Amino acid sequence: MWRRTARFGIDAFVDDLDLGEAGFHRTRPKATGRPGYDPADMLKLYLYGYLNRVRSSRRLEAEATRNLELIWLLRGLRPDYKTIADFRRDNRGAFKAVFRAFVVLCRKLDLFGRELLAADGTRLKAANNPGRNFSRAKLARYIAAADERLEGYLAELDAIDRGEDGHGPGRSEALAAKIAHVRERRQAQAAMLEQLNASGESQISLTDPDARAMVTGQKTTVGYNAQVAVDAKHKLIVEQHVTNAATDMGLLASTAGAAKVALDLERIDAVADMGYYKGEDIEACEANGITPYVARPERGSAVANGRFPKERFAYDPEADAYRCPGGRLLDTRYRSVTNGHVSIQYSSPAACAACTIRARCTGSRWRRINRWENEAVLERMAKRLAARPGILNIRRETVEHPFGSIKQWMNQGAFLMRVLEKVRGEFSLTALAYNLRRAITLVGIPGLIRAVTA
Repeated sequence: MWRRTARFGIDAFVDDLDLGEAGFHRTRPKATGRPGYDPADMLKLYLYGYLNRVRSSRRLEAEATRNLELIWLLRGLRPDYKTIADFRRDNRGAFKAVFRAFVVLCRKLDLFGRELLAADGTRLKAANNPGRNFSRAKLARYIAAADERLEGYLAELDAIDRGEDGHGPGRSEALAAKIAHVRERRQAQAAMLEQLNASGESQISLTDPDARAMVTGQKTTVGYNAQVAVDAKHKLIVEQHVTNAATDMGLLASTAGAAKVALDLERIDAVADMGYYKGEDIEACEANGITPYVARPERGSAVANGRFPKERFAYDPEADAYRCPGGRLLDTRYRSVTNGHVSIQYSSPAACAACTIRARCTGSRWRRINRWENEAVLERMAKRLAARPGILNIRRETVEHPFGSIKQWMNQGAFLMRVLEKVRGEFSLTALAYNLRRAITLVGIPGLIRAVTA
């Protein structure tokens, strides 16, 4: 039912927007010449399309000529596919403003609990085949393989020149063509490797230069990392952005911070999975009025190798020392800095030398325990998690809902656009369509229209 009536909500919402302030081009047509399409009509077309799993400009062109709901929504206008595609490309930066305007409308409808945010990221495919994505290691392998083939071809040519080869007379010409082809590809690969070394980047993609290879489950996908912060009350997206960072580490403070501003709050709780576990980022959350709940990952091989985990070493803040599982006090301290990360190493060489359980202790030669200088931030968070063990389940139930809907129901597991800036605009449309559908389900079209016109 909501599909047949969604056009009324789209019409009311878009007509209430100030598209010029949002950043849309050509909101006021020139006095001379034939006026272009009103951006409001084009935005309605895209919102209707994204709600109904139609994103292609060519398919939207076809729908505008035969779909009665779209004919009504566009008042009979029939833009061609290039006009439709150009609108999405040229106004890519304005879609985020429209998304935020709908977040404000959802606040007006009291659809946000404004108590708990769940943050997560998902990898979405880019318009770039994995075969056209190269890393330094991949290029080095290709160049080495090309050198090996060239060596083999040249050796075979030498054998032909000496009359030691049993092939026919056309073999030399065939080998010369193969050598030219391999040299051409090797030259291109060497140029890409030189470009990578000069730029400092880790990868290069030929179709979409901003796309990066990312590990998703058991396979590697060339794509983007879409980040969302979702309110726990009705699973509505409060903040979203797209990055080409391969991991989520370090992205919690910026994502949850933007969501806190959108909800107009001084403080809020935020929960995320262990992929976000980074001390400096957790510290930034606390400084920004965000109370983080992030599960601690099991890193390193200590437990797998039968050694004690770090949690078995108890820190005494008054003595500024660790008490090891054997009851010894580790109070000798060494300060070190690695890439700006300041850590302190605790040890007790004399006590460790005579310890009977040293084989199960840390694998370090000096039996040292490392502590980040602000690790009290992580210890406070561990206590919060112990007091609210169910909050991680709430995170999963909350944030997986929009990702599941976007990938499965909306059939948007891959981007159509290329280059990060355009991809961000495309995902803003996706997140807006998801929120619009959720709001219609929660309050209905009449409630949505009343809130827009109030």
